Amino acid sequence: MEYGRRRGPLLRIRGVSVAWLPPLLLLVGVVLLDFNTGEKFRIITWIVLVPGIAAAICGVWTTAAYSVLSVVTYVLVDSAWPDQYQAGFGDFLLVALGGTLATLAAVVRVRQERYAGHMRDIAETTRRTVLRPLPSRWAGLEHAGVYLAADVDARVGGDFYDIQPGPHGTRVLVGDVQGKGLGAVETAAALLGTFREAGFHERDLRTVAERLETRMRRHRAHTAALGRDDGDRFATAVLVAFPEGTTDAIDVMNFGHEPPLAIGRLGVRELPAGDGLPLGLGDLAGGPPTVHRVRLAADETLLLVTDGVTEARDKPGEFYQLAREVSRAVRADPRRAEPRRLVRRVRDGVLRHAGGCLEDDTTIFAVRRSGEAGTSDAAGAGGAAGWEAPGAGGSGAGRVQGG
Repeated sequence: MEYGRRRGPLLRIRGVSVAWLPPLLLLVGVVLLDFNTGEKFRIITWIVLVPGIAAAICGVWTTAAYSVLSVVTYVLVDSAWPDQYQAGFGDFLLVALGGTLATLAAVVRVRQERYAGHMRDIAETTRRTVLRPLPSRWAGLEHAGVYLAADVDARVGGDFYDIQPGPHGTRVLVGDVQGKGLGAVETAAALLGTFREAGFHERDLRTVAERLETRMRRHRAHTAALGRDDGDRFATAVLVAFPEGTTDAIDVMNFGHEPPLAIGRLGVRELPAGDGLPLGLGDLAGGPPTVHRVRLAADETLLLVTDGVTEARDKPGEFYQLAREVSRAVRADPRRAEPRRLVRRVRDGVLRHAGGCLEDDTTIFAVRRSGEAGTSDAAGAGGAAGWEAPGAGGSGAGRVQGG
């Protein structure tokens, strides 16, 4: 789901706005009722509702036009009655004042909508900066991802993921920064920037992990020096390497994150759990976590999620059982192990389980070997400039994106 689009006109039929129609129907209805009721029951004054309705669903100029039209209609209809039955000048002032206030209300509403649209555009730009668009098939990998923000207005948070091809293989990073708000977004951006450089240049996966740990500490020191209260922030993460020349195994380093799942025709397997401490707390463990070489068949999909998935609760308070639900879905239809279908299935399951109300940012990311020559096949000094080229894919806060 791409976000940041400004909201279009309300009440559209086949792409054409008909927001002007309800106020017009109300105006005609008031006039007809006034002529078809007795002189003791005059309702022409109700025409003041017409610009009020227009102010809620129409633009400023349309609202102003209805305000003028209401005043003119009031004068014409009221003048058609004998003098003793006319509503009079007092009701005329009410209609005129109502139209003026409705026009001012429309001005305020439109300005607020433009401001909200501007803020959505800023949030969308920030999200695309942190979670950059990825080609649908990138470096020999087929992937799909979705990001669901707990704050639907913010659209950005501390969850992050990326794929970085390079001369030493393709690396994948999925993580979750502790806390919320712009501070978490800053931290995620800092870690992703380091990953994109280290993931490309460093041969050893442990060195990539050490670079991430160092970046996290430097970022915390910087925020602490600024006097901010998030100097103790950390991030859980999973760092995965698809080594060159290997088609049936991957290397995994887990920094206190949810264990990845390997999903294929034979079922669901849980890969090594988070035996390391989160990024930013590595000094307490004396170094990065162990690099686990684990089997991953060519037709298996690697599913990585943040704790927004596993900690999603239903009304009775039961957690979402990710492995159980995925296993059940794949048994019913093995094609659901394909990244896009898998991510869509998990997204829908989490939202359904939580009743559409998420308490934490949620990221679902699935990746598997595509069986095709990827961008990483061109690894080398001459191909370095091509690694960062964004593609047509992307990831959003609701619509599944990827290959």
